[in-house]
Amino acid sequence: MLERIFRLKENQTTLRTEVLAGVTTFMTMAYILFVQPAVLSRDFAGNPTGLSAEAILFATCVAAFLGCLLMGLLSNYPIAQAPGMGENFFFVTVVMGLTAAGFAESWKVALGITLLAGIVFVLLCLLDLQSAIIDAISPSLKNGIAVGIGLFICFLGLKGAGLVIESPGTAVRLTADVTDPGVLIFLAGLIATGALVALHVRGAILWGILINAAIATLTGQLQWNGIIGLPRKTALFSFDFGWFARPETYLTILPYVVVFLFMDVFDTAGTLIGVGEQAGFIRDNRLPRAKQALLADALATVAGACLGTSTVTSYIESSAGVASGGRTGLVSVTTGLLFLLALFFAPLARSLGAYPPISAPALFVVGCMMAGNMRCIAWDDYTEAIPAFFIMTGIPFFYNIADGIAAGLVIYPVLKLLTGKGRECSPVLYGIAVLFVLRYACFPV
Repeated sequence: MLERIFRLKENQTTLRTEVLAGVTTFMTMAYILFVQPAVLSRDFAGNPTGLSAEAILFATCVAAFLGCLLMGLLSNYPIAQAPGMGENFFFVTVVMGLTAAGFAESWKVALGITLLAGIVFVLLCLLDLQSAIIDAISPSLKNGIAVGIGLFICFLGLKGAGLVIESPGTAVRLTADVTDPGVLIFLAGLIATGALVALHVRGAILWGILINAAIATLTGQLQWNGIIGLPRKTALFSFDFGWFARPETYLTILPYVVVFLFMDVFDTAGTLIGVGEQAGFIRDNRLPRAKQALLADALATVAGACLGTSTVTSYIESSAGVASGGRTGLVSVTTGLLFLLALFFAPLARSLGAYPPISAPALFVVGCMMAGNMRCIAWDDYTEAIPAFFIMTGIPFFYNIADGIAAGLVIYPVLKLLTGKGRECSPVLYGIAVLFVLRYACFPV
């Protein structure tokens, strides 16, 4: 049955490889089980948003399970889904903005906005407009996206390990205490993972994560807060569309819908391109089954809003599973089942996700692997190289995949026009560039 559904032999993989890759992906993104409840339950001033941490954990586990299942079965790609980082912070911003605008129970209105953006995304996918966007992006830009995502997750790893910290004068800098236990555990894990990868040990990244978890436990840095337990609250179907009856609120609501839609579309497209380049899925500058993959993401966002969480999107940490040999949707299904299982082991999942140095070495190594796509960029053509470089630097520096991609896609057609190469740029990209300019000019975030 698994062979018939996922075509393991055709993709030159095995059941064992796919399952181990799914476990690896789960381990690198398990932090969302801890982060999502912490982010959505309180606003930036520390005030309760109205969503309970228990309800958010339930929604996160179930939404991730459904998202991964949809991606694996519809597209057969090893790309996991869960409520997205970046989108969750924007969700809190929306809640605060709606509260300031006088909306009661603004978190319910924000869930309604998320649902509406997801429904629009589904309609766009059914019209196959999103696949046209992915196919219109040049090979150099696609590889720039892959490199940018690699640098981004490398930065996330360094930041999670505590090796890179915030600095008022320089934005970020090396920590003053390189003997901090988290930093030392990260370095030990990086050496172990690097050696295992260099020796071509099967499941090297997963073994590196497990070694790091053991080190953190033995040194007393990993605090175990129980093993078995279920969330005691939910926020099922809690969205509020009462504003539909008040046209005067449309100018407040609709910009949020547009921004949510843009963030989800281009976060997903960026991840599909980045992981697709890494895994070798892209052929003749096209990603097969892109429509199905995008539809899976859109449907997952709709499901997530119904469950009570922010936008569900494809995760760049899926690269860890691909680096471990994962090539089919069985990886995604495995990851999804682990998220569902985590629902019954909520205290255990929170314990592992709450200590980033455990998975930080895996993110760093995967970032290194993805940086190899840099050699596939047409560096001798500056109309390709400059936009690609803008994307690969913009993604980590802007701390957002969609914003980084937008930077390159805006200047790409302009450079082509100014150098007499306008016909090399797809009409689709001209339209996208205009939309991005309008989006940032009219709806700055």
